[in-house]
Amino acid sequence: MRVGVLTGGGDCPGLNAVIRGIVRRGVQEYGYEFVGFRDGWKGPLEGLTMELGIPQVRGILPRGGTILGSSRTNLVKIDGGIERTEENLRKLGIDALIAIGGEDTLGVATTLTEHGFHVIGVPKTIDNDLSGTDYTFGFDTAVSIATEAIDRLHTTAESHHRILICEVMGRHAGWIALHSGMAGGANAILIPEVEFDLDEVIGWVESRFKASYAPIIVVAEGAMPLGGQMVTKDQTLDSFGHVKLSGIGEWLAQQVEERTGHEARTTVLGHIQRGGSPTAFDRVLATRFGLNAIEAVKDEAWGTMVALHGTDIVRVPLQLATGTLKTVPMERYEEAKSFFG
Repeated sequence: MRVGVLTGGGDCPGLNAVIRGIVRRGVQEYGYEFVGFRDGWKGPLEGLTMELGIPQVRGILPRGGTILGSSRTNLVKIDGGIERTEENLRKLGIDALIAIGGEDTLGVATTLTEHGFHVIGVPKTIDNDLSGTDYTFGFDTAVSIATEAIDRLHTTAESHHRILICEVMGRHAGWIALHSGMAGGANAILIPEVEFDLDEVIGWVESRFKASYAPIIVVAEGAMPLGGQMVTKDQTLDSFGHVKLSGIGEWLAQQVEERTGHEARTTVLGHIQRGGSPTAFDRVLATRFGLNAIEAVKDEAWGTMVALHGTDIVRVPLQLATGTLKTVPMERYEEAKSFFG
């Protein structure tokens, strides 16, 4: 069996642990041969490969990023992209392909499956917004990084009696904002699932100052004010049609400062959240995903994705990962609101 492996979309901590788990079990237990495709779907599209065996995966468990490289190449938007990819896979003698990625990467994997190619998916997104799995690796690391940042912001906020706003990732789902905000003791958390009332936010800020504490606001990049529009970095789109977010934190700081008279500053964590070494939780989860992905190849469970349900790794249809986003339920947000203001 000759198996291709690729990582697509944004990098995140734990990708190398997945690759390591796939190769170690695949070579040692099943005698499979592996081909690493470089830079996401660009690899099979253009025939960009690298050697992928046990020597290549030694020592990569704690490393962030991905040794295979990544990109946001969308085969569906490229004229003849699917057909060229299938031809290259056949020329390289690839019997099966393991695609590690989020909604966009797995969407392309689903299309290839519909064309009859043997694909297994591994869910990857630090936003934790993929349906079909309780958690995705990288999320715990991102939350830990954001929580540490919020802890540090508390001390400088108190020293200068400022409002400090921490902007975190979260285009359509506010899981990182929710978890890091609760863990970091923020007195307001703004998420994409719930449009925020600026007057209410001002009330929370003023209430905090009355209690002689400086306010900390955590805001997801995709959060929007009531009746407003998503604040974007610019209007350019990536190959999957996504705009570049970032800017809601600065917009909010300006509004709050003008309304309250208190200084407001914004910290945008950006790519810091998805860089660096994965947490122990993410290393273990990613490793288990890799081990079970190659098990799915052995069982010829094509068109499925490995997923975490409770403490078990199970298989679900690929379509389940890309059908609907897993967003923050209202009851979870209501829990956090107990600490606002």
